[in-house]
Amino acid sequence: MTAVTRLVTFVDVDDQAADTISVSARHEAELVDGTRVLLLNDRGWGSSQGWAATSAAEIQETTRAVVGPDEPFDGRSQEAMEADHWDALQQIAQRHGVIVDAAALRRLPHDVVLSQRVLARIGGDPDTGTSG
Repeated sequence: MTAVTRLVTFVDVDDQAADTISVSARHEAELVDGTRVLLLNDRGWGSSQGWAATSAAEIQETTRAVVGPDEPFDGRSQEAMEADHWDALQQIAQRHGVIVDAAALRRLPHDVVLSQRVLARIGGDPDTGTSG
């Protein structure tokens, strides 16, 4: 069994021409040996806010929300949404040969890494991943 050490979401500029925020997010599980397993590659978000008016922290916070769990809908509870989310990520990991418990995934640290292109747009520091 290969241990998962953390969840990592990589954020990049989605629309090169946009003056407003548009990003894609790639959500992965990082294994103890440093390799990564793709969990979600269909996430992203946009805003009418300009790049210069946001911060690394704001992008990281929104990205964590976007990769899930989703907000409840159709009378579903938050608990049910969260359970379904973590179960789905567990199943994806297992399809990649990584045996991990949904509860263990839920407890992992979740780091959001901003690309150099995102940092350049927000005036961020590429060494610290923060905006200046």
